[in-house]
Amino acid sequence: MVRRGPLRAGEKVQLTDRKGKKITVQLMAGEETQTERGVIRHDDIIGGPEGVVVVTLTSEGSMESAAEAYRHNPRKPWKNTRKIGGWQYTVMRPRLQDFILSMPRGAQIMYPKDIAQVIEACDIRRGMRVLESGGGSGAMGLHLLDAVGEDGELTTIEMRPEFAKVCEANATVYFGERPAWWNLLVGDFDSKSHELPEHYFDRIFLDMLDPWNRLENAWRVIAPGGVITCYVTTTTQLSRVAEAMRDSGQWTEPEISETLERGWKAQGLAVRPNHEMIGHTGFLITARAMAPGVEALHKRQRATKDTYSDIDELTPEQQQARLEELELRDISDRKLRKVLKDLDTQVENISKSAEGNGNLPQ
Repeated sequence: MVRRGPLRAGEKVQLTDRKGKKITVQLMAGEETQTERGVIRHDDIIGGPEGVVVVTLTSEGSMESAAEAYRHNPRKPWKNTRKIGGWQYTVMRPRLQDFILSMPRGAQIMYPKDIAQVIEACDIRRGMRVLESGGGSGAMGLHLLDAVGEDGELTTIEMRPEFAKVCEANATVYFGERPAWWNLLVGDFDSKSHELPEHYFDRIFLDMLDPWNRLENAWRVIAPGGVITCYVTTTTQLSRVAEAMRDSGQWTEPEISETLERGWKAQGLAVRPNHEMIGHTGFLITARAMAPGVEALHKRQRATKDTYSDIDELTPEQQQARLEELELRDISDRKLRKVLKDLDTQVENISKSAEGNGNLPQ
């Protein structure tokens, strides 16, 4: 839902001061928001446009006294009006990522950088039927609802009823009403997915602890050629999902990625990366569904390359054979002779340099 025009009661606004500190509030007629720098009256914002500056008051202060202080010193009104607030905030409607980072939540939310990659990697577009497992606080769901639009359909399966309530409430606040194109199911993925029609969904997104155990049911409800993306946080989860996809033969070779985000400072000649960055948050594993009865094509393993056997679990004879295999993959005799010749020359140069340095005064 796109909001334009004057700010209305019931919608949220983001207040940002000159230091970049942000406050997100829901506008209500007759209400006030207490900040560290004074009080902001909602009635002073409701009915006005975005992009204006509001000035804080104290509980005893008045809008007239704050306005007078602002006219007296418009560049730094707080200098003469500390006792009545006088701190400035820019008023804007929040972006979706601003809304998500400030919304009430119970479960940990996905970062915007990961959400953006899911929308791109999973190729989620308007009009699609999307299945989401793990609603959490609704961060991913809001983006999915926005991406598929009213022409599409989002089905979310959330195991915990309390998280489902949080997810539903956040979506209602963001869109101004509960999205009619959203089907929220409460329960475990296996039982709820069995109630869904076969090969119905265009896209599936799994955000759970063990997505490798859900792949069979996911394949049953996804259309051939559909895209699945799994979000996990550890390398052990990553490995199990990828191997389960390969072993099933129902999914194409998984594509694996993670995104690191680093902000920059650009102020005059001070142009440098910020000291803090958003590093690892999670891995994305993306694959496509094969048609029923068709085995997926995967890259063949080299006969001399074993990446699955643990060396500590092998017998001494098997370990020796493994070492011999590694030797087979070593450099060629010709290259080895070249390397040794190069190193012999470097060693001789050290000796010559040492002899020459011996003639130099210490």
